[in-house]
Amino acid sequence: MAWLLVVVAGLLETGFAVCLKLSHGFTRLWPTVAFACFALGSFGLLTLALKKLDVGPAYAVWTGIGAAGTAIYGMVFLGDLVSTLKLVSITLVILGVIGLQLSGSAH
Repeated sequence: MAWLLVVVAGLLETGFAVCLKLSHGFTRLWPTVAFACFALGSFGLLTLALKKLDVGPAYAVWTGIGAAGTAIYGMVFLGDLVSTLKLVSITLVILGVIGLQLSGSAH
């Protein structure tokens, strides 16, 4: 269950990163509100998960999901550059996240 919280928190991290961009420096109300909701949800779920998980693997999985998700979202929806190197790098991040999740131990 704790790993599920980390995965959802990582997806919410993607949401807050995208909303941070869309807020244009916190000058747009609704993306700013969405950023705050996603950020609070993400940090809240990560905090709950850390009660049961080692901090290193859990944090790395959380940031890896957020980074890969944000990069993918940017390429698909925001017109970010798509390149072979970027796709290979995202794949490596995802593989690293899977490896860390498999190596993590619950208390």
